Amino acid sequence: IVSGIIHHSQTPKLLKRLFLFSYASAAPNNTEGRNQTVMFDTLEDWRDELERTKGNVKYKAVTINEGYRVSEKLPLYFVVPICVSEESILKYEGRGIPIWCWSCHNGAALLKMSAFPKEQDDSTSQTQKAFLDGIYKTISKAPYELLKTDDLSSSLPSLQDIQTAYTRFKQLFLIDNSTDFWATDVKWFSLLESTNWLEIIRRVLKKAIEVAECLERQHTNVLLIEESATDLCCVISTLVQVMMDSYSRTKSGFQSLIQKEWVIGGHGFLDRCNHLHKSDKEEAPVFLLLLNCVWQLVQQYPPAFEFTETYLTVLSDSLYVPIFSTFFFNSQHQKDASTSGESLKTQSGPFRFLTVWDWSVQFDPKAQAFLNNPLYAEKPKPDKSQRKTTRFKHQRQLSLPLTATKSTTKRGFFREETDHFIKNILGKRISKFINSSDEPPNSFREFYDSWHSKPVDYHGLLLPRIDGPEIKVWAQRYLRWIPEAQLHGGGTIATAAKILDLMEEVQSLQVKMDEEHSQAISGDVRSVPLLRNSARLSSLFPFALLQRQSIKPALPTSTWKDLEDEDDLVKRDDEFVDLTGDM
Repeated sequence: IVSGIIHHSQTPKLLKRLFLFSYASAAPNNTEGRNQTVMFDTLEDWRDELERTKGNVKYKAVTINEGYRVSEKLPLYFVVPICVSEESILKYEGRGIPIWCWSCHNGAALLKMSAFPKEQDDSTSQTQKAFLDGIYKTISKAPYELLKTDDLSSSLPSLQDIQTAYTRFKQLFLIDNSTDFWATDVKWFSLLESTNWLEIIRRVLKKAIEVAECLERQHTNVLLIEESATDLCCVISTLVQVMMDSYSRTKSGFQSLIQKEWVIGGHGFLDRCNHLHKSDKEEAPVFLLLLNCVWQLVQQYPPAFEFTETYLTVLSDSLYVPIFSTFFFNSQHQKDASTSGESLKTQSGPFRFLTVWDWSVQFDPKAQAFLNNPLYAEKPKPDKSQRKTTRFKHQRQLSLPLTATKSTTKRGFFREETDHFIKNILGKRISKFINSSDEPPNSFREFYDSWHSKPVDYHGLLLPRIDGPEIKVWAQRYLRWIPEAQLHGGGTIATAAKILDLMEEVQSLQVKMDEEHSQAISGDVRSVPLLRNSARLSSLFPFALLQRQSIKPALPTSTWKDLEDEDDLVKRDDEFVDLTGDM
């Protein structure tokens, strides 16, 4: 035991000293979780994705990086425009090459590109500029749509700004006692605004809407540019696909999307999460920023998502669980290098890294039910199109107002900056083919307001509401360890519990009807977690208070500290449950 503690606690850590490798040497050979999630580690996976999005006419999956002969930062397989030659890819080790992310239904595509280093001598810069001009001209001709480029390093906050804002934001929730809580509660809004975290979320969502407008309304290809194309490019490309592709709003689709854009796409999880505790310079909560943005969409349009906010919460926790390899490497090459070679073979055989997408490793079937949204509006089959309108309207009334609320430009602690955004963000676009001055000055606001004035199609385009206080704090994730912040019998869980009870009754009646007619019960009936006596549940369930009865927790979390003696809540029927027991 002492030897193991010493092995895993030495700093600065080496990659092989992570607990991940110790666990992988004895991990069971279980790949059940990979059945539905597309891992994008084979050429067939990319070709299937091209076919699914109808992008195979203009784009091709390439194998030139097999053996990582182009770059160790690129995946083994990726997709580029058909007109791009392999010689071009090899020339600058993959830099300056538009890499395909996704194709819209109208043929417009979302692309990303690693930028060339800024500090270069004149001759090199001229050569690279000529190379880029050739690439742009090639992919702006028929059959390709017009091209817009967007340098995210100039239109979005820097990684350092994101890290600084999140560090300040995180401090708001490190509460030691009730006295500290009530002291900060008086100035909560001013403290929250000063962190700038919600403002960053708003800016990122706004950028995603802007890209969606180019793809959807202008039928224009969008090329996202970043130094490595593995940070903010991942955030924007993922958000755009979640907003525009209903498949990405299913659980398996979202997991496949994370695999494609982040894991295989080369996001530096090891450095950005600082798993080795070597240096804070590279640390930045980029993936958490994405999950915070997705949460805004989930809480605004619950029926559009097959997964719940609880799913997003446990996914954010899994970022630091050292038994899964999914979020512990900087690139596919680093993982492959760590799993090959004689030195890595153990007495029981080679390492078996587990994927986080196998939720059975963490949760039993009952707990996994909390990850699935029972109110998800599944896409109706073609022969049931007559029921489509009625079902959408009914579910919209359950969770959303019929008309979108509009905030005035000066309300809330985040002021509307539409004019400023148009002038500064759109003005910074670098494009030789479409000048921002050719667009109407109110193009973004017109697109945004027009969409929000219409009924929501949960299987079509989704645009988040981003005006003022529409951007909210992810309460379940950040407030779950603060007893004083819980609402007993309140919050969204109370509403959800009532609806789930009604759904359970409807399902029970359906079963009885099927039995009477001697029909087979449909296999796709959703499992509904029972939430009895919802008035006694916490608003932060399933991470917070449960019933007094001796039952196991819904999800494993850290141990709750006892309430202060003066807190009379502990004297009521509820009690804190030790959530560290085995599931």
